[in-house]
Amino acid sequence: MKHVISMLVENHQGVLSRISGLFSGRGYNLESITAGVTRDPTISRITLVCYGDDVVFEQIKKQLNRLIDVIKIADLTEKPAIHRELALIKVKAEPKIRGEIFQVADVFRAKVLDVGTDSMVLELTGSSEKIDDFTNILQPYNVTELARSGLISMERAKKTAKKTKGGKQ
Repeated sequence: MKHVISMLVENHQGVLSRISGLFSGRGYNLESITAGVTRDPTISRITLVCYGDDVVFEQIKKQLNRLIDVIKIADLTEKPAIHRELALIKVKAEPKIRGEIFQVADVFRAKVLDVGTDSMVLELTGSSEKIDDFTNILQPYNVTELARSGLISMERAKKTAKKTKGGKQ
């Protein structure tokens, strides 16, 4: 099963290494790990994506919670959440087929970042599935380079107000 964890951690040297070490020590493969500073420069957000069974995953969450630098962990596996990834894709683009590539990019709402004499660089943001679909459609145009950011995630905002005692909001 695919698991997604979003966590807030102290922004210290070695934190990312200790966190990834918990996974490798258990033989648990990380599909992606992304980290970035939040609006508070002393705190970073880390998003982990991995596949595995629920029992081992629960153990890892418990051990992550024990790390002194971990502030908060959110298991977004089955919660309503926003998941996004960024991809930069370089394709061979002879002048005669550039129009086709521009059309494909437009359908996927990708941005053309660079056009050279024989190649183009495209940027796409979206779900992992959308990026997979886009890169598959671009294969006939000869994808020469692909860089993906890994997943970033955030729990969705609440859509309804909580009712208080007496039924009032």
